Amino acid sequence: MLPTTDLGSLLQILEGKIGYQFGERKILVQSLTHTSYGHENNVPDNERLEFLGDAILDVIISDLLLETFPEATEGQLTKMRAGLVNEVALFELTKQLELGKYLRLGKGETLTGGSTKPSILSSTFEALIAAIYIDGGFHAVYPVVRHLFAPYLNFNTPNSQLRDFKSKLQEKTQALLKLTPQYILVSTQGPDHTKTFEIEVRLDSQVLGRAFGLSKKQAEQNAAQLALELLENGPTFK
Repeated sequence: MLPTTDLGSLLQILEGKIGYQFGERKILVQSLTHTSYGHENNVPDNERLEFLGDAILDVIISDLLLETFPEATEGQLTKMRAGLVNEVALFELTKQLELGKYLRLGKGETLTGGSTKPSILSSTFEALIAAIYIDGGFHAVYPVVRHLFAPYLNFNTPNSQLRDFKSKLQEKTQALLKLTPQYILVSTQGPDHTKTFEIEVRLDSQVLGRAFGLSKKQAEQNAAQLALELLENGPTFK
């Protein structure tokens, strides 16, 4: 969580990670401010910036995909964009940036681990993209997005790489073990309007991953991602 001491130095580290130096850091701080902190301290939060950042990402990623895959159809491009601009993919980027270190969260979110929640981190990333756009314009934010997404745009074909984690996991387990993953609802937490789901993915009786999400679908994707990481390390199945 973003500390109040030595704030300038910490923000400078984040600027180095994203490859952009803000002319006005006030908008950067706002992009890192969750609504819970904003409400508690009566300061601007990042909710509106998330809305703008989502649209900016769609435009830039669409342009990058058109450039990278000149032979891809509209349907293929749409699927690839959906594979890049979603909570799971953006959460991966936030982990690389260690974005959780820079968040300003309210007391409740701090106590419940808000700095590690995929939904909060992916939304904050969108807000950060919007902050760059507001501070420096489209020509400033475009190279930042290109740089951050470059590893995910280095594909041989438009069809083979950008599928969701559940599909990738099923393909891998079928190929290696002739088994189909099963997704089990472990628990639900919180009131109906902010319910969190806990899902674990199993092969036979072995648990490969367990994760949370704001929907069952998202929790399954997160669990599948963990399972894929486990399989890459070569687990031993009983």
